[in-house]
Amino acid sequence: MHKLSIVIPVYNEIDTLEEILAQVKAVELKFEKEIILIDDYSTDGSRDLLKQIESQRESGVSVYYHSANKGKGAALRTGFQSVTGDVTIIQDADLEYDPKDYPKLLQPIIDGDADVVYGSRFTEGRQTGLLLSYIANRFLTTLSNFVNGLSLTDMETCYKVFRTSILSEIQLKSDRFGFEPEITAKLARKNYRFVEIPINYRGRHFTEGKKIGWKDGVAAIGHIIHYRFFD
Repeated sequence: MHKLSIVIPVYNEIDTLEEILAQVKAVELKFEKEIILIDDYSTDGSRDLLKQIESQRESGVSVYYHSANKGKGAALRTGFQSVTGDVTIIQDADLEYDPKDYPKLLQPIIDGDADVVYGSRFTEGRQTGLLLSYIANRFLTTLSNFVNGLSLTDMETCYKVFRTSILSEIQLKSDRFGFEPEITAKLARKNYRFVEIPINYRGRHFTEGKKIGWKDGVAAIGHIIHYRFFD
């Protein structure tokens, strides 16, 4: 392995953007890092900050901009089009997930034991974050496992790591939070080898800017069924 591509969708994360970028840069790895940031039409100053970052022309850092708010899934697709690393990892910009977990997330792929690694917040029965979010996540993961023949504990995790070549073998369509059940179903359908690794997690409250709500959870049920049987 020679390069890791880190894809970071950004939407209204002015309070955390600089810190998460610093944390990603600070992670010590034995190979090159490529950081790809995608602004999904932020309105809180994140876009201007990203333009400042872009103007520094730092090697290994690329920034892309949406002309309208399209959703996390659409932002990730934009980022995926530009990855050049051997392995790709998804990183949220909100500080809920700790980049210090990268080495252990990458190891199963480096060792040839996995094609896909999910970072789980809930291995060994752990509960993290808001209780309602925890219950909803466990329900959605159980449903996804049932229809896709998997045994995951955290389908909705941000930390999804995979060999970059996989991106050319699946077609992703979901624009918003349907991305999580979609990519899980399509990876399972291709019989890729999954491994879960426990991760650190600090869940935000809605007052801190958490964006996914109950409507997204209800929609996710439809996404799980749709992407397993009808797409």
